[in-house]
Amino acid sequence: MKSSRSPDPPDGAGAQSSAPARTRGRGLGRATQATVAARAGVTTMTVSRFLRAPQQVSAETADKIRAALESTGYTPNKHAGMLAGRRSSIVAVIVPSIASSTFSGTVQALSDGLQPRELELLLAATNYDPQREEQQIRAVLAWSPSALVVTGRTRTPAASALLRQAQADGVPVVQIWDFDARAGGFVQIGFNHTRVGELMARHLLSCGHDDLVYVDNSVPHDLRAHERGKAFARVARKARARVRVLNMPRLEPMAAGRAVLQQLRAEAAMPRAMAFASDFPAAGAWLAAQDAGIAVPAQLAMLGFGDYPIASQLGAGLSTVSVDRQSLGTICAQQVLAMVYPESSPPVAAQQREIRPRIVARGST
Repeated sequence: MKSSRSPDPPDGAGAQSSAPARTRGRGLGRATQATVAARAGVTTMTVSRFLRAPQQVSAETADKIRAALESTGYTPNKHAGMLAGRRSSIVAVIVPSIASSTFSGTVQALSDGLQPRELELLLAATNYDPQREEQQIRAVLAWSPSALVVTGRTRTPAASALLRQAQADGVPVVQIWDFDARAGGFVQIGFNHTRVGELMARHLLSCGHDDLVYVDNSVPHDLRAHERGKAFARVARKARARVRVLNMPRLEPMAAGRAVLQQLRAEAAMPRAMAFASDFPAAGAWLAAQDAGIAVPAQLAMLGFGDYPIASQLGAGLSTVSVDRQSLGTICAQQVLAMVYPESSPPVAAQQREIRPRIVARGST
């Protein structure tokens, strides 16, 4: 005899959930603006206006829409917007590294400058690999970015061709962190690394030092650091000073600076002054000098690059080259907005902007 008892439901099927149910909309259950509008008791146009400019909606209506957004789990369908407008709300940014603070200030200021127009960053790091940069440019362009920001002016021919084609297709391209008035084709916002190397050498020479070492980055494709080193050596030789350019070992930057100083001591080849590709190896060398009882700057002067917070914390301070990284990012954001929204952005005086680094002289020189 068959039981009239119905089969047990699957686990949880008969339970009443205390969590708010998410309204299912079109597209595999995705909530739409219409879903949100129905839940909030407003029109779809009002929801759209709130998402674009919340300040244009009354406080009471805004509260209803926020509650509806939360309960439905609505997220904008960016792909549909790209199909309709051929422009996403993404600005793609490609930098050499996100593992150190070198580019973080610039990227943060750029992000902050774009946020009022609801443009968000798609960030990629090349690890100083030109082939990887080429792949990343190709990948981010597939997302139809509103603009593309790349670091430096030197890359593979294929990557350069991709940038030229993107620009021809209406995607603004901005090169940051480098500047060469002779290079054309793209907007540049940055500084001239040859001039920085010259500035570093002249500072140490003006302090009376004529036996110099420049400690270069060991990464082969950090071409900007190499440019600074070549210019440093050229100015020093022209002044008839003794100069050597050394590559730091492939270690963490502070450990690399410490290792360079220890090696110079072991070889009895200590110079009178040292300049570094970054403040971080300079800081490592400074700490090694303290351990060895070497007086800075009486016996050894030191000069860094970047003016990172650590530079002002070492003894009487590490002399360094200051680059206004935050201003660079802010100027880049203004330029991107002027190119993406030319009809509504404040006018930008010049597309090419050269940042002028300066020496910050502290106790180490």
